[in-house]
Amino acid sequence: MYAIIRTGGKQYRVEEGDELNVELLATKEGDIVEFNDVLLVHAGDAVMVGRPLVEGATVVGRVLGHGKAKKILVFKYKAKKNYRRRFGHRQPYTRVRIEEIRVPATGEGTAAEEAQSPAAEVSFNGA
Repeated sequence: MYAIIRTGGKQYRVEEGDELNVELLATKEGDIVEFNDVLLVHAGDAVMVGRPLVEGATVVGRVLGHGKAKKILVFKYKAKKNYRRRFGHRQPYTRVRIEEIRVPATGEGTAAEEAQSPAAEVSFNGA
């Protein structure tokens, strides 16, 4: 089972037991963090695609620590003008271990129910 989550303006494909670096979160080491922006869940043969999010799905992780990535160097210059600037920074991150992927009950949200729901109806009559 895997899921695609969105955090810090980026998307990550995660499975239970994965460790990943995400944008800095305001949490302490050892805390539990829940990612509610789940875009897709793949469980066995079932694939739940969100519109834009999968309703009721969450991904639970534990904060392992915080750190800084390798230094990124930025060099700007303008040819023939003797203009040169060099600077850089180290992007802070939070290390997270994915512990659980929670999905809603498989009975709700079937294709037949979605076809009958008013949100799925599209009318092109008149303008």
